[in-house]
Amino acid sequence: MFGPFDDRLRLSELSEAEILALAVAAEEEDGRIYRRFAAALDAAAPATAALCRRLAEEEDGHRRDLLVAYEMRFGAELPPIRREDVRDFPRRRRPWRLRGLTAARVRAEIEGMERSAAAFYATAASQARDPGVRRLLGDLAAVEEGHRERAAAAAAALDAETAGQERREERRAFLLTYVQPGLAGLIDGSISTLAPVFAAAFATQSPHETLLVGLAASVGAGISMGFTEALSDDGRLTGRGSPVTRGVVTGLMTTLGGLGHALPYLLWDFWLATAVALAVAGLELMLIAWIRWRFMESPFWRALWHVSLGGALVVAAGVLIGSG
Repeated sequence: MFGPFDDRLRLSELSEAEILALAVAAEEEDGRIYRRFAAALDAAAPATAALCRRLAEEEDGHRRDLLVAYEMRFGAELPPIRREDVRDFPRRRRPWRLRGLTAARVRAEIEGMERSAAAFYATAASQARDPGVRRLLGDLAAVEEGHRERAAAAAAALDAETAGQERREERRAFLLTYVQPGLAGLIDGSISTLAPVFAAAFATQSPHETLLVGLAASVGAGISMGFTEALSDDGRLTGRGSPVTRGVVTGLMTTLGGLGHALPYLLWDFWLATAVALAVAGLELMLIAWIRWRFMESPFWRALWHVSLGGALVVAAGVLIGSG
């Protein structure tokens, strides 16, 4: 990331004052991250949210202890040093990469954060010269390791009802963020592009020209549906997750749904390509029905009937327009 011109300091190059100031900044940042976790999980996983709040409070206590130790030795003015200024200091995820984390992933994230914090304090304690500072850093290393073990034990300590609630909320988030947008895109791409593809096929009877129309319709529909999904809801009120993620999923599935019955026109024979395209369209409709049955609890045959009727009407419209 920084390349050969990395001018950041190494941990071994820091003074005791800089180590303490860095620890103060790190504890403050970790406390904010834990509160962010707690706010995100309040409804879906209250037990894990409560753990995050306890950890945030303890990080605040660590920060106060470190400030007292610093002021006793070096005064009130902290040197301006951050994680980013130290080459081998453990990093934290960027705020935008913390969106959409499930309770299980948050607990795993906590374990990683506390493991790296414990390693930092152990290393810093080994190079501290002041006995009081060395003792404080060593104690903090042990405390952070305890936090890691607590996060690991939290998953096992969850009772069946709490664990079931977390799984239900995680499944709901998965459905709203990935399955529903992807299904909407697949339906739109698989059905709406049938008309232009088969209209072009029967109007020109040229596999090459039909392929171009199919590619244009698929890519255009993917871009349109992706932007529509991303701009329709930012996810804050509905809990549907990141709009960018939903937009990308919708756009990709829309494009793939259209490409499925456009790519057969790579074949040189027009009637063979059309037969393959119709077969692929049928498979796409069966896939849509299966997804609705698997994730949306819709009866398979009813879902297949619904999408097949819509697909048949769109194909018929395309053939009639292209043959006219």
